[in-house]
Amino acid sequence: MEDSLRLLLEAKAKQYNQPGFIQKDPVSVPRRFQHKQDIEIAALFAAVLAWGNRTAIINSSNRIMDWMDNAPHAFILHHNAADLKPMLQFAHRTFNATDLLYFILFLRHHYTHHESLEAAFVPAARYRETDTGPALIHFHNYFFSLEHPERTRKHIATPQRQSACKRINMFLRWMVRQDDQGVDFGLWKKIKPAQLVCPLDVHVAQVAFRFGLLPDTKSNWKNAVALTEQLRSINEADPCLYDFALFGLGAEERFR
Repeated sequence: MEDSLRLLLEAKAKQYNQPGFIQKDPVSVPRRFQHKQDIEIAALFAAVLAWGNRTAIINSSNRIMDWMDNAPHAFILHHNAADLKPMLQFAHRTFNATDLLYFILFLRHHYTHHESLEAAFVPAARYRETDTGPALIHFHNYFFSLEHPERTRKHIATPQRQSACKRINMFLRWMVRQDDQGVDFGLWKKIKPAQLVCPLDVHVAQVAFRFGLLPDTKSNWKNAVALTEQLRSINEADPCLYDFALFGLGAEERFR
């Protein structure tokens, strides 16, 4: 990678990886909470709903948190049927009440048996894979191991379908990356930042292509892994730091 591009990505990562980035980003939803399980649940909903207008994403995610009395972990474990009634009219793009109710069902099942959502991705004591592809496949299969609506499958991506898995990779970035900038949480320790795969969406893909980091602008698993490998050449321990740079250049600065 040319030194000029490396310096640009370093500068842009520093520009966007800071608290001022939070307010208008979906990460603002889990940032409202202090307890680990509340953060995990809020982050999962914010990530899964994260396509389209960011203001709408944040509003829809906060609406779910409000219905959960802004105590999502307690709500997941202790809600009753009446508590779910306000959610029956929910819709965010193609994610509707049927999907929301299944997510709640799954989360109740999981948190009844596990302390953290990390175990849904990495059931072992340590994650030994090169990247998070196997963890995403495990999560997808586990998430749909209960009786579920077929329509909900489109809301949890898997590398097995060659999806870029942008939203779940973003969720993992929030949970795993840790620095002193106050955006990502660094709550999970089984997966290391070096194993993360860069969240690849249309903005990131177009900027990466413009810089010669990808052969085309396709948002698929192959390109997500290929881009991450390029970013590892800058920072082997923390390649997804540069997601801030690529997304900021694409979404905020409209660089194409």
